[in-house]
Amino acid sequence: MNKELRKPLVAGNWKMNGNRSLVQDFCKSLAGSEQVDIVVCPPCGYLSYFDQASFALGAQDVSHLNNGAHTGDHSVEMIKELGCRYVIVGHSERREDHQESSELVAEKALAVLTGGLTPIVCVGEPLDIREDNKEQEFIGKQLTALFDKIPAELLSQCVIAYEPIWAIGTGKTASPEQAQEVHKFIRDELAKVGSSVAEKVRILYGGSVKPSNASELFNQPDVDGGLIGGASLTTEDFTAICQSAN
Repeated sequence: MNKELRKPLVAGNWKMNGNRSLVQDFCKSLAGSEQVDIVVCPPCGYLSYFDQASFALGAQDVSHLNNGAHTGDHSVEMIKELGCRYVIVGHSERREDHQESSELVAEKALAVLTGGLTPIVCVGEPLDIREDNKEQEFIGKQLTALFDKIPAELLSQCVIAYEPIWAIGTGKTASPEQAQEVHKFIRDELAKVGSSVAEKVRILYGGSVKPSNASELFNQPDVDGGLIGGASLTTEDFTAICQSAN
C-alpha cells in the first residue's frame, strides 16, 4: 500500500481536561499545516471557544441518535454546528466507563459519516489480551462489527486509531515494530473489504506518543499519524508531534 497517498493526521484528545486559557493558547500558538491534518478534540463545552482556530476541531464522542428526548447527549447535527469536522468514537475509556459495545461504536460511526463528518474509530486490546498473544483476534472482532454496519464506500472515509489500552496514560508505548504489526493487520483486514478501502483509510497510533518517540512511530509504513492524549495538553509538545508527522 502506497503510504504517500494518505495525508498524515495528528489528533489531540484532551479527554476531560482543559480550560478557556488552554483554548486561547492553542488558538494563538498552534498553526494549521498543509502537510499534516491537525485536529484538536477538547471537551464539548469548549468547542465554541475555538472560533479563531486555524486547525480542525473534533468531538470526543457523539450520540448515535438524532435530536430528541435524550438527556445529556449530543447529536451529530449539534457537533457539526459547533464547527467539528471529526468525531472520536469507541475510545477505550468510553468502551470501559460506559460499557459501549463494538456494535454501538459502529452505529455512532455510521451516524457521523451520514452527517458528513469523519469518525476516528478507536480499537485496541487490554494488557491481558496482549500477554496471551490474542490482540489480533480481539481487534478483529471490533473491526468486524464496524464492517458489518458500514458499507465499503463509507468505510473508506473513516479514520481508525489503534490504541493499545495497556499503553494509554501509563508511559508505556508499543515499540514501532509492535505498532506496525497491528497497523498492518488492520490494513489487511480493510483489504478484505476492498483494496481501495485499505489504500485510503488512515490508521493512527495512540498510546503515550511523545515528541521523543513520534518520528520513529510515524515512520512505520502503515502508521499514518497519531491520536495523542497527555502530550496534546501543551502546545509545545503537540506542535512537535505534528512536525514529526511531516
